[in-house]
Amino acid sequence: MEISEIGEFGLIDRLTKNLPKFNESTLKSVGDDAAVMSYPESDVLVTTDMLLEGVHFDLTYMPLKHLGYKSAVVNFSDIYAMGGTPRQITVGLGISARFSVEHIEALFAGIRLACEIYGVDLVGGDTTGSHSGLVISVTCIGDVAKGQAIGRDTARDTDLICVSGDLGAAYMGLQLLEREKVASAGDKNFVPRFEGKEYLVERQLKPEARRDIIEALRKHDIHPTSMIDISDGLSSELLHICKMSNTGCRVYEDRIPIDYQTAVMAEELNMNLVTAAMNGGEDYELLFTVPLHMHDTVSKIDGIKVIGHITKPELGCAMVTRDGTEIPLRAQGFNHMAPVEEIDPEGGKSAD
Repeated sequence: MEISEIGEFGLIDRLTKNLPKFNESTLKSVGDDAAVMSYPESDVLVTTDMLLEGVHFDLTYMPLKHLGYKSAVVNFSDIYAMGGTPRQITVGLGISARFSVEHIEALFAGIRLACEIYGVDLVGGDTTGSHSGLVISVTCIGDVAKGQAIGRDTARDTDLICVSGDLGAAYMGLQLLEREKVASAGDKNFVPRFEGKEYLVERQLKPEARRDIIEALRKHDIHPTSMIDISDGLSSELLHICKMSNTGCRVYEDRIPIDYQTAVMAEELNMNLVTAAMNGGEDYELLFTVPLHMHDTVSKIDGIKVIGHITKPELGCAMVTRDGTEIPLRAQGFNHMAPVEEIDPEGGKSAD
């Protein structure tokens, strides 16, 4: 069905029909000029991410339902990275004429699934026409106990540097998808080869926010001195923390957590594994610091690994290799300004 057949408000009605409510802080949702939320006993957190077709996603291999799920989850991750809980989202869409009602319904099915799994209310948004493909803008509102928001500017000398999960898998998933995209060119019957690498594909197409890590830290009464989610690569995020906290750092190559499938893929592509883990991005794991005396406690939490420590600023930021050599950290993560062509939602390039 063409979107023009039902119009903007008809589309919104279809996308937001029977929305569930998960949070008491949501007083009014979709249907008025603005949503109404109430947070009488906590601080409010707000974050926004914009995803552009051809820059942040490629519809050749990104299913629209997965894209909707990912666009919501990456915002939830920002709220968790502040030590908070996501409560509501609004979704803005720029839609080009080649997208049908069914396309946008598939996108929203992913958004609604993410909201259901994480207990977040979809409370509003906007749709408009686009001459440059699909544009998705998600704003997430969350809350955190008064005065307990965790920033990037409060790491201290001797703090331990910790990460959740493993690193580099999402980047290797992207390399795998790009490889198969190139191999499929001109072959309508092409079957991609993902056997044994399903984990990498999932980390790229359907990331998860680390709510479980936040819950584990709360359970063990650990309040990180700083925290950030890893969207642009470990090196970039470490440098953010150190710059804003006016510190240096040392992170150890042999302590960086890397999944077996990531290592295998790096070998296949003749890529440096540590470089991929340090700079790949889109892992959406949590990078955080804790006081030195919490070493034993934090080390016992499943899914968390201590990978280094914060230093005085004059010592700079470096990775210590397996042979003891110090290599200065550099931000080499994803370039959000790189332009590429538009992709048709059914597969193939499109000139809109």
